[in-house]
Amino acid sequence: MSERFLFTKTTLLALALPKQRQRLTVYDTKVPKLAVRATAAGTKSFYVVKRVGASMVWVKLGTFPDMTVEQARGEAEKALGEFATGDNPAAVKRALKVEPTFSAALVDFLDGKRKRDGTPIAPATKRDYSDLVRLHFGSLANRKLSAIERQDVRALHTKITKDGKPSQADKAVALVSAVFMFMLDTERFSGANPAERVKKNPPVQRDRFIQADELPRFFEALAEMSNPTMRDFFLMALLTGARRANVCSMRWADVDLNGRIWRIAKTKNGTPQNVPLSPEAIVVLEGRARAGEWVFPGDGATGHIVEPKKAWAALVKSAGLENLRIHDLRRTLGSWQARTGASLPIIGKSLNHKTHQATRIYARLELDPVRQSVNTATQAMLEAGGIKKTAEIVTLPTRNTNK
Repeated sequence: MSERFLFTKTTLLALALPKQRQRLTVYDTKVPKLAVRATAAGTKSFYVVKRVGASMVWVKLGTFPDMTVEQARGEAEKALGEFATGDNPAAVKRALKVEPTFSAALVDFLDGKRKRDGTPIAPATKRDYSDLVRLHFGSLANRKLSAIERQDVRALHTKITKDGKPSQADKAVALVSAVFMFMLDTERFSGANPAERVKKNPPVQRDRFIQADELPRFFEALAEMSNPTMRDFFLMALLTGARRANVCSMRWADVDLNGRIWRIAKTKNGTPQNVPLSPEAIVVLEGRARAGEWVFPGDGATGHIVEPKKAWAALVKSAGLENLRIHDLRRTLGSWQARTGASLPIIGKSLNHKTHQATRIYARLELDPVRQSVNTATQAMLEAGGIKKTAEIVTLPTRNTNK
């Protein structure tokens, strides 16, 4: 609940500022609908806050201390008097007319939001956000921002969770919060963020990876794939443990076959990564034709593979594997590294995990022990899959070799 106290020059001057990227709203006890909105930059503005139909309208009166407390109370009383007689102030009419719906705000957010490094939201992320709203938000997407309240966001979260999609429910709350924060930061909205203090679902820790008795079926299904590009894509995801997006956008210019290194300029956590390439990964890459910029070209606007879900679904069905996701290939390499004796810092370095505590440890690691760990884990996986003997470098089996 927002704080209430008697507005005076002294109390407003002493008002503590909120943290960066946050706003603080306090209300006057003498004129209850008179509010002051304070920003981290030190701006303190007077507003009249009044419900009009389904919307909460914020009518800006002026900025403190240019406008005094008594002047603000006088202007607030005038505006409230017009509300009481049924005549909205002109400022209220303008506010209602120009205030965006959530869908309109989402468009602005997707177009204008920049990450900490200054880069825009990735196209794949934009698609995910748009799909999330299209599939789950319903009529909420067409409401004015001020008409969306915390109880609406809670209800949205509960509904998606009950539909069996708890992670999507949490993403929906996070998206609402991000859109509102963007509109507040760009001063295109002045109300509260309704996603604040909406409790998310307990995190579900996935521990799925390809087990030893599943590897033969997995490699057999890979060998049967009719699309060599998708086959090699999944092999590279498994043999490097790299994130799906990075494998999709793998460039020949970043691959050093002689040095057995794949250099990723920027990963999901914002850092670059040098990925050691095992002998088997080198074999896969050497078998691919260099027909352009991308290692795994696609037909879309990006020029490379973007969404391999259909091919993945067919692969796991053919292999008879259940509850296995593409991201589990990354976990599979890490799990086999652990099985073959790799330390947690080595595994974290090879998978480019980033935590505040572990970063200092990773910074001291050389690439050689990481490479050895990846090679050892790769050998163990291939031996368990029945397609390799100890210390033997193999070309992974394929039944469809046309490139």
